[in-house]
Amino acid sequence: MINGGFIYAHFKNLIIMPQTTKKTTARSSDTANNTNTREDKNAPLMQLFTDALKDMYWAEQAIIEGLKKMQQAATNEELTEAFEDHEMETKKHVSRLEKVFEQIGLPAEAKKCAAMEGILKEAEEIIKNTPEGSATRDAGLIIAAQKVEHYEIASYGGLVAIAHTLGQTKAAKLLQKTLDEEEETDLHLTEIAETAINFEAAEEGDEADEKEATETAEA
Repeated sequence: MINGGFIYAHFKNLIIMPQTTKKTTARSSDTANNTNTREDKNAPLMQLFTDALKDMYWAEQAIIEGLKKMQQAATNEELTEAFEDHEMETKKHVSRLEKVFEQIGLPAEAKKCAAMEGILKEAEEIIKNTPEGSATRDAGLIIAAQKVEHYEIASYGGLVAIAHTLGQTKAAKLLQKTLDEEEETDLHLTEIAETAINFEAAEEGDEADEKEATETAEA
């Protein structure tokens, strides 16, 4: 005859043990996934992410120098202040990228960004080809600065998405903060252009036409 206590203990173990095994398996799986995400630095997507970070690390430092030139070339006080504020903000973006590199366990390293180099050269051309002290130059500088912002918005948007895919949540939050600031800067530049500078630049064109007409009549 089988003892009742033995049967109860036997079935109790059958019920409990599969639950314990399931939890252990789940924890082991999560740990393995996290380890693969964080440590497999040679995976193609991780390499793409790292290269893009290096690209932006170079770009942000180049932008700081570009913004200094834009400040000196601008005439409108609000625009000059916007460039100055964004220069300070960009320095924070550089520091933030260094934290992202730290999060993924790699040293901060810059890789020359040909796209940003070209955009900043365009800004220098605008300065050369527009009259000093004119609203027309300021309007051109806003276009140049917004090209910088749009490149950054596209780049940081992609980096945030990839960081989430790789399970790099902390890195994604840091990059998202920079993305938000770039979008705010872009909107602020649009506001400056549409409320003042574009209209002032248009008036410069009217004045030039009037002067040319007067000179022609006098001749």
